[in-house]
Amino acid sequence: MKLNTIAVLGGGPGGLYAARLLKLSHPHAEVTVYEHGVPDKTFGFGVGLASRTQRNLRLADEDSLNAIVAVSHPHEMSMRVGDAEVRLAHGELLAIGRATLLSVLQTYARAAGVNLRFGERRSAADLDADLIVAADGIASTTRTELAEEFAPEIAEGEGLYLWCGTEFALPSAVFTPVTTEHGTFVAHAYPYASDRSTFLIETDEQTWQQAGFDESTRETKNGETDQISLDYLQEAFAQPLQGNRLIGNRTKWLRFRTIRCRRWYTRNVVLLGDAAHTAHYSIGSGTKLAMEDAIALDRAVLAADDMDEALAAYEAERRPAVNHLQAIAERSMAWWDSFPARTSMPVEQLMLAYMTRAGKVTVERFAESAPQVANPGLAAFAGVEANDVPPPAAVTAWILDQPLAAGEHRFAARTAPETLRTASGTVQIEISVRPWSHAATKLIVDLPPATTYWLTGPDDREAALDRLDIAERLRRETGAVLVADLPRRFRADAAGAVASGRVDLVAFTS
Repeated sequence: MKLNTIAVLGGGPGGLYAARLLKLSHPHAEVTVYEHGVPDKTFGFGVGLASRTQRNLRLADEDSLNAIVAVSHPHEMSMRVGDAEVRLAHGELLAIGRATLLSVLQTYARAAGVNLRFGERRSAADLDADLIVAADGIASTTRTELAEEFAPEIAEGEGLYLWCGTEFALPSAVFTPVTTEHGTFVAHAYPYASDRSTFLIETDEQTWQQAGFDESTRETKNGETDQISLDYLQEAFAQPLQGNRLIGNRTKWLRFRTIRCRRWYTRNVVLLGDAAHTAHYSIGSGTKLAMEDAIALDRAVLAADDMDEALAAYEAERRPAVNHLQAIAERSMAWWDSFPARTSMPVEQLMLAYMTRAGKVTVERFAESAPQVANPGLAAFAGVEANDVPPPAAVTAWILDQPLAAGEHRFAARTAPETLRTASGTVQIEISVRPWSHAATKLIVDLPPATTYWLTGPDDREAALDRLDIAERLRRETGAVLVADLPRRFRADAAGAVASGRVDLVAFTS
């Protein structure tokens, strides 16, 4: 398919990367990026690039990836609760300042022959181009103007968060909670330069209100920083900040918005990155998704004979991966929203719970990749010494063979005896609601009292993970023994949930 003109709306990482790739694939086409902002000003602080994302970018365009890596900052990951800290080596985890990343991508877009036009706010209706790529972000004007065609659905999270930064490099990425007189705040922080770190801080609505941040949010105009919140949080996080100050950049409390669209393209207009979909920041996905969208779009346009075929192929390739990541991200978001309830766990076990929180990493895989953290976490779960934890290949069976004492109940292993299902005091519940939804809250409130709740439901993996998440809610809120039915093929998920305190017992159905 021959393209003469390509227009990209939005000069963020996804838009710039798409423009470069499309220009390299269509050297005779005129490729123009329209960005309403100016090149030397941007919001945000650091951007993370995991090793898998780096591999994908290297395969698509090694030159630009090498330039990105050269100005990135490597780091490890840690979790700190009070004075207890555990550190986890995390392969080739890199972070880069958003402004630095944009500068690199602008340079490489220009080198490919892309026209960059800043300070120009355009819409798809204004442009006459063979292909229009709408990479105009989470507040996409294109998605709004063509809402009937794209059919967006936007869901807000329960918790609140704000992005800020500090003028020193943390020794590693760190997840750390602090509890104040108003409630608990959790920081996701990581270094992205030799003298800069990102601090993303989140909390629940009750704590946010009790600290008076509902009022400071109302009083902070769009485009300005909520300095009242920053001053409070700078004092609260004084220990990890090591005496340094928090800095803002249009920093204001927000609720995360998960965006889904029924369609990603209409005629010759296609959505890319946050304009089409979002996934919670706790899995570090925004820039990754946008740049990997760009790779798929370029590949699809290059291979197709006409525009409809190209854009249909792009959506067909990317949607399953995005849907999968959004499902993981929703579980991760809910885990962080409920994080304060877990801070009494030993920090190694808490890191184990974090790594297995969304079903992406099994306990065996974690034990193999990070035994120095996984083994103490598993030992804390079982009440044994770290040296007593078996090799990774035997960990699943070992977890499920651990005894349980819960109130008057004594169980020889974590596989529930079938007699418990119909025992006095056991209530069976078929789960058909999402774990952190209002429907799930109503289900829990309406439950009759019981000493044991036995959860059943569909046998697909998402439904099985839902049961394990609801089990954790019930376990913490009622103090009852929680049993979840799971297909035997999900033994690894069962073991991770047991070791992380999400469920007490499991029963394998097939």
